[in-house]
Amino acid sequence: MGFPLLTVLALLPLVGSLVTFALRGAAARYAGLVFSLGTLVLGVWAFIAARGTDLSETYVWIKSIGAYYALGDDGLTMTMVLLTVIVVPIVMLAEWRVGDSSLAHGKDSKWGSGVFFALALMLESFALFCFMSVDTLLFYLFFEATLIPMYFLIGGWGGPKRGAAAMKFLLYSLAGGLVMLFSVVGVGAESAAQGKLSFLVSDLAALDFDSTMGTWLWAGFFIAFAIKAPMVPVHTWLPDTAEQARPGASTLLVGILDKIGTFGMLRFCLQIFPEASKWATPAILVLALVSIIYGAMMAIGSKDLLRLISYTSISHFGLMVMGIFAFTTTSITGTGYYMLAHGFSTAALFLVIGFLVDRRGSALIRDFGGVQKKAPLLAGTFLVAGLSALSLPGTASFVGEFLVLVGTWQRHPVIAAIACLAMVLSALYVLLAYQRTMTGPVTDQVEATITSDLGARERTVAGLLIALLLVFGFYPKPVTDVLDTSSKDTMSQIGMTDPSTGGNR
Repeated sequence: MGFPLLTVLALLPLVGSLVTFALRGAAARYAGLVFSLGTLVLGVWAFIAARGTDLSETYVWIKSIGAYYALGDDGLTMTMVLLTVIVVPIVMLAEWRVGDSSLAHGKDSKWGSGVFFALALMLESFALFCFMSVDTLLFYLFFEATLIPMYFLIGGWGGPKRGAAAMKFLLYSLAGGLVMLFSVVGVGAESAAQGKLSFLVSDLAALDFDSTMGTWLWAGFFIAFAIKAPMVPVHTWLPDTAEQARPGASTLLVGILDKIGTFGMLRFCLQIFPEASKWATPAILVLALVSIIYGAMMAIGSKDLLRLISYTSISHFGLMVMGIFAFTTTSITGTGYYMLAHGFSTAALFLVIGFLVDRRGSALIRDFGGVQKKAPLLAGTFLVAGLSALSLPGTASFVGEFLVLVGTWQRHPVIAAIACLAMVLSALYVLLAYQRTMTGPVTDQVEATITSDLGARERTVAGLLIALLLVFGFYPKPVTDVLDTSSKDTMSQIGMTDPSTGGNR
């Protein structure tokens, strides 16, 4: 394809960010929304076109060190592109009034909505480059670049301790990035030692990293992605961040940016270091199980709604990692689909709770009660979002979680059986949270502060997210088809076959 669609797709939101930065007030908001919708159109076009056309772009970037400007369009990549371009404009609609002094949870914000929209577009651009990069050095540069807008999105709006939360996020992320940098340099040096200096993933995947050095290089990538995902025990930055950041910023972080962690495991750990990935599988599956159960238990005990959502995400990321390292086509396809579905369900939870917190001025569960009598639409939307988070059949999350568990069962039935406990625990944390906040008598605080139900803009946001959860829940085929092809390629690259075909166990 002669037209550089992937480059234009990733650059459009960056251009929009610069335009939005230059504007103020309503003009900045509308400009940001228009650019995000334009990116959505291009993203959907790219997703559809990639099924029959090679959209990949490869140009020599820094010849002396074997670095390329290379963008790919495989099924996993385009699924993450689809997630990114859909979530960003929905977040903008939800945070249309961010920085408004009338918002109980945002009155201390440093900047207005225009800056928030500009930073969101910048983050979108860098995330798209991350997902599409098939050159290791290019990926690393955008992996680190995403920290800049995300740091300011966390620190600029939200709770009184948002500055500390932003710093904690940054320090953890920089630590992971530093470890990854050593591995990026190492794979370049190793490629030169084996005859061709290159950072292209395809070139690196053809090299022999079956050595102690290869294991250490794999570890550098994995640690960085485990922090990003996040997995226990390097997860502690997420609950603090989610509690203090604006719900829209948390949605961008957990719904999009953290997917780079699981995406990176599939793209770099498995494809470049298949032997090291197999060697580490037992330990990683145990860590994934710990994340699944620990995240769910902490969610049950959470006293803050925003922290509760962050812990549910830790549990869900554990399921994704389990699916990756189960090494079956079904589990890897399920992980890719679960990444997409989790982005939508997390957005629904964070943004709907954001509407609730903006009215009440608090995210503490004890400060609610009887909300369904004052705002039935808000309560109903919260319930639907929660049911999606617990993977109710008919929602997108069910498809991803079911495929992960079935695929894992094929090779590790005991691991899959233990992971099924998460489904029981998820029902507890969702239904308990709903019962404690939405049912029962209306408290005096709720009576005084929650005086209106969802407005037109908020209903639009909630309706779009519920529609996405149901559409992708009842009709997953367009996405699972492209993911299945990508999963088969990954299985071939790591030299594994599914157990049902008599392959490696």
